[in-house]
Parts: sequence; C-alpha cells; structure tokens
Amino acid sequence: MPNPSKAKGTAWESLIVGYLREHHNPDARRNVQMGAKDIGDIDGYYLHATEAKAEKSITLSDYIAQANREAVHAGQPFGCAVVKRRMKGVADGYVVRDVATDVRLMNRLRDMEAALKSVAPAAFRLIDAQHREAA
Repeated sequence: MPNPSKAKGTAWESLIVGYLREHHNPDARRNVQMGAKDIGDIDGYYLHATEAKAEKSITLSDYIAQANREAVHAGQPFGCAVVKRRMKGVADGYVVRDVATDVRLMNRLRDMEAALKSVAPAAFRLIDAQHREAA
C-alpha cells in the first residue's frame, strides 16, 4: 500500500516546481534524495536550498535546521522551507527562513542594488519599477 504522507509531500513539491517554473525559473525541478548529504527537495529557487513541507503539524525549527544544513550540502548561500498552508494553493504558502539567513539575504540584495545603481542607474530604475508592484 502506498504511503499517503509521501504522496502528499511529492504532490506539494510538484506544485511548487510548477509555480517556480511559471513565475521564477523555467528550469526548476525536484531533486533526487541524497540521504545524509541531501541538497533539498527542489532545485531552481535562486540561491536557495529548498525544503518542501506539507504536514499537519508544523515544526518550523526542524524545517529551518534541515534547510540550512542542506544549503551547505548544495553549495547554496541560503536555505528555506516552503510550507503548505492548509486549504490554500502554492502562492499562499509560506517561505520560511531564520532571521540570520534573512538578514544575510537582505544585505546581499541591498549591496547588489547599490552596485547596479552606481554602474547602471537607468537599468536600476527600470528593474526597480518592474518589482515595485503592490502585494
């Protein structure tokens, strides 16, 4: 008899990959599990090792510890968990990381934006305008 929890997790991973392919990276894909050196469930979320979680009981500390460990294995600077929100689709799920990881990500974004703005201000303004749509 198939494992329903595994099937639910696989379905969630597949939905995330579909969303990433449409909105972020057409090359996103599910990873093959690597055991002790696992590199996350999904490849293709820029700069991240991604853990997909679709569980009734949410344990954020476990998810983040796992994502951060797998980011090291994957050679990615950031780890995150994409947690399913009950009765909602992928766009309403949660991307979760610890504050230290988020601050490192925001510092990188800030520094990269400052660099682009200094060497190509017109390109910066164009990209900035494209990404300022309201949530």
